[in-house]
Amino acid sequence: MIFNTISVIGLGYIGLPTAAAFASRRKKVVGVDVNQHAVDTINRGAIHIVEPDLDNVVKDAVNAGFLQAVTKPLAADAFLIAVPTPFKDDHQPDLSYVEVAAKSLAPELKQGDLVILESTSPVGATEQMAQWLAQARRDLSFPQQVGEAADVNIAYCPERVLPGQVMVELIQNDRVIGGMTPKCAERASALYKIFLEGECVLTNSRTAEMCKLTENSFRDVNIAFANELSLICADQGINVWELIALANRHPRVNILQPGPGVGGHCIAVDPWFIVAQAPQQARLIRTARLVNDGKPRWVVDRVKAAVADCLAATGKRASEVKIACFGLAFKPNIDDLRESPAVEVAHMIADWHVGATLVVEPHIEQLPKSLASYVTLKDMAGALLQADVLVMLVDHQQFKAIKPEEIKQTWVVDTKGVWR
Repeated sequence: MIFNTISVIGLGYIGLPTAAAFASRRKKVVGVDVNQHAVDTINRGAIHIVEPDLDNVVKDAVNAGFLQAVTKPLAADAFLIAVPTPFKDDHQPDLSYVEVAAKSLAPELKQGDLVILESTSPVGATEQMAQWLAQARRDLSFPQQVGEAADVNIAYCPERVLPGQVMVELIQNDRVIGGMTPKCAERASALYKIFLEGECVLTNSRTAEMCKLTENSFRDVNIAFANELSLICADQGINVWELIALANRHPRVNILQPGPGVGGHCIAVDPWFIVAQAPQQARLIRTARLVNDGKPRWVVDRVKAAVADCLAATGKRASEVKIACFGLAFKPNIDDLRESPAVEVAHMIADWHVGATLVVEPHIEQLPKSLASYVTLKDMAGALLQADVLVMLVDHQQFKAIKPEEIKQTWVVDTKGVWR
């Protein structure tokens, strides 16, 4: 089970750290991405995303000749697909990126190769990927055709890492590895053990796919409980953060913290994959998604109330009131804006508010296109000086370090309990 060359297709928040982890073990790694800027950046020994410790690992790997980036797949012994798997407008899974990746690597396949899907996917996606590969390479055999005797092994192995801690968790966390056959799982396990210090737990591909969806749906349901509590407490005049702190003193209670919603490429997306495949049974999972997806609209309603109070108290015109949104990322201390409820809130505020909408996000240098023409990117000092209404959306360390006396505003909407 020797893997001399490893190919990682998709050099984003998961693919690049994975490629770097293999390369750090002195394995030849070819990273593939359609983004020419990302490819050029990596080949200079730099990175195009924010992730602690990743920059040094990539720099060392590139300089040592173990990592290179290209725009089209090259021959390898193992191929890992780590591309996006969003959902469509009707919350149906979109596997188009996986299909494109599979068909792009198919010409490079040879007998003895291993293909692993890492992208979070609906149940059956690995088998679908294997079908695409088989259709493209009729000269090779695949597990769905001949089982253990297949020329090419296929497995599914989702990531289990937390942005901001990827380079630690990627190596230390256990991995669930689902093979289309036991041999497929064993070969995939041997590959990950090149850098993995955690345990490889073997199962079949469908169970591994469902395991990833289950993990994130569990978290989504628990966040929804906290978010629903925050709505109830607001109506009852109760401080939700104090309430949760008190309730969590019970030895068997561990309520999570509420926020402006749920974002990111996993928790905000994965539960819909279960709902799409089991719409009648997944009632709780669907409801949790609706609760969390509805929270940004509730936040904006609170902002509207704060602006109304500001207008009544100051006599200003609405066009003179400035609103500052603190944070755009989907979680603290990272630059990742994918599926971020903070972005949604800022966009809704800017769409509604006739005055200036300011945004403070210390982890980005320019606004996403969806916001660029609507809001103004400001530093913390400027926002605190100019804004009439403050909206706390992401509890970055920089924001938590703001001293209470620095906040002069009367009207504050704090969705994270930072300034309470």
